[in-house]
Amino acid sequence: MDTTMKKKDSVTKSHPGAADPGARTTPSAGPKRGVKEMLEDTLKIVLPVAVSAGLIVWMGHRLDFHRIWEIMTHECRWGWLIPVMAVTVLSYSIRGIRWGYQLRAAGVPRMSVAAESVSIFSAYAINLVIPYLGEAWRCVYVTKRENTKLSTVIGTDIADRGSDFVMIMLLLVLALIVADPALTRFFGRFSAGREIEGILGHWELWTGLAAALVLLVGADIRYRDSRWFKGINAGILRMWQGFKVIFTMPGRWTYVLLTIAIWVCYFLKIYLCFFAFPFTRELVAHPGYAFGLLPGLVAFVFGSFSMGIPSNGGLGPWNIAVMYALMLYGVGHADAAAFSIVAWSAQTVMTILVGIYSAFYIAVTRKRHTS
Repeated sequence: MDTTMKKKDSVTKSHPGAADPGARTTPSAGPKRGVKEMLEDTLKIVLPVAVSAGLIVWMGHRLDFHRIWEIMTHECRWGWLIPVMAVTVLSYSIRGIRWGYQLRAAGVPRMSVAAESVSIFSAYAINLVIPYLGEAWRCVYVTKRENTKLSTVIGTDIADRGSDFVMIMLLLVLALIVADPALTRFFGRFSAGREIEGILGHWELWTGLAAALVLLVGADIRYRDSRWFKGINAGILRMWQGFKVIFTMPGRWTYVLLTIAIWVCYFLKIYLCFFAFPFTRELVAHPGYAFGLLPGLVAFVFGSFSMGIPSNGGLGPWNIAVMYALMLYGVGHADAAAFSIVAWSAQTVMTILVGIYSAFYIAVTRKRHTS
């Protein structure tokens, strides 16, 4: 017995960490990485909240909330929000179906329309809390559900976002062509517009951007074997491989039609709200505004670009962008604010509802797919 005790004592002295869990050890790199990751995750949550809160406070100092409440309670036709909410769900479902085409082209087994829709429902609901996290979540969801490679699913998600980028650029060109007078008013009437025009008009900006691009390409050629540039080139290659599959996959023309349908639905979410307020119904009746399609397009393009700013579901940036767009066509400040609040709220409430539905759907089907 004494021999056994001596052996244990010797082990404790030579390897204190193994025998004494409470013993102090030298800090390793692991906890530091954990703290760094925790700070990054915290920033992902705090930054969008700060952006949304800051812009809401900024709006609050310039708005007549009594007038906004009067518009919302006495002048708004709330029945028009029902088709807005229906189109919101439809756009998400079409987006899920479109993504299904990409997944099958990449070798992922076919999922039901319900599962494809739920992947998008949940992603948008999660983005209300932490922007862009929904994209990562839907990739993990499909990977686990279909027992496939995460890298394959991420490639299709990149292609999905690439399609959106192409559509936004096309819409911008269309807006510049058909709504040039309104954009000219924006640059001349509002201080923000004048600042943007001033920045874009400086030759130093474009010269600097061109020089930076040349330096980056030169550095890539010179240091192509470095770890940093290898990572950048690999990322670009993955994006291209994910995007080019669209041109060769089966059902690519259906994919194009679904893409157009998605963005038509996005546009309708704003345009249908025009019929809910008297001041936007005037834009629909205006003979020079093509039944309100022109101001609707400008509001839609402004709102689409604002979604690039990290915020909770576009709260703040989207509202301000749509406000500016409507004010270009003579809509009052308070009226435009009421419109943006109601339109954003209708879409957000529907997103929350489909997110709740998705949680139940996943809980019910999880056991079957796990087995």
